[in-house]
Amino acid sequence: MDFLKTLSERPLILDGAMGSELIKRGLAVGECPDEWTLDHPDVVAKIHADYYAAGSDIVQTNTFGSTRPKLEHYGLADRVVEINLAAARLLVGVRDREAPGRLVAGDVSATGKFLKPMGDLEPDQLRAVFAEQVAALVEGGVDLISIETMFDLAEAQCAVEGARSVTGLPVMASLTYKLTPKGYRTMMGVSPKQAVAALLETGADVIGCNCSIEAQEMVGLVGELRAAGTMPIVAQPNAGQPRLVAGETVYDDAPERFAAVVPQLVEQGARVVGGCCGTTPAAIAALVATLRG
Repeated sequence: MDFLKTLSERPLILDGAMGSELIKRGLAVGECPDEWTLDHPDVVAKIHADYYAAGSDIVQTNTFGSTRPKLEHYGLADRVVEINLAAARLLVGVRDREAPGRLVAGDVSATGKFLKPMGDLEPDQLRAVFAEQVAALVEGGVDLISIETMFDLAEAQCAVEGARSVTGLPVMASLTYKLTPKGYRTMMGVSPKQAVAALLETGADVIGCNCSIEAQEMVGLVGELRAAGTMPIVAQPNAGQPRLVAGETVYDDAPERFAAVVPQLVEQGARVVGGCCGTTPAAIAALVATLRG
């Protein structure tokens, strides 16, 4: 499947959450989710296979926190290449067995570090961090790069630039927004219009939003992104807002409600849709049935 060509013909469906699926299968507080690719590859492979079975056109690697700064927190900084390479190869193998012709996205997210003067990193250092991760994902055989859950536009730009320095594969880039009295804004106060202009200049092919808000609240945000540019848009809402029930985090959007609202994102202009926190293979299956049934 040619990712960008297919986007011009029909919307594509991403997978849903990985972290909450790992928690259901035993991931404990304080464990590194990314390390499960090495220690529990059968579990991670089953989650990937479930999303392909649900109808996802694109499934993302279990590498959300696989940059050097994130892995350093778990004492795994020297295993960046190993973890990313293994995650990509694992998912490519699942795809080739379960859903030939569909796509594998290398998942990249925030490092938890800030650029100067808010933090201690220079732009070149941050670009190198992302280039290291992306190079391993590309070596592992991914079809595109998915940069998601970015709170800081400057970090997102470094991620795109780092990816561009090592690959010509398509790059998606998503920031996370909240609805404020001034409209949709990132944690750093960046508007959708500002983000689109900056990320297009940096070289992203697909620009969008994910996490923090549920599908209904994301409808207006996608509309603003569409008004800001003609690029394809990616949108991945949460399955409602999280709350604690008997010590466990639950999300209120049932698969049917999630699937009923997400098509509105397509109507607003999104060309790639999927789910973020709390979404499940069942939610993706319901979405596929709604959009294509």
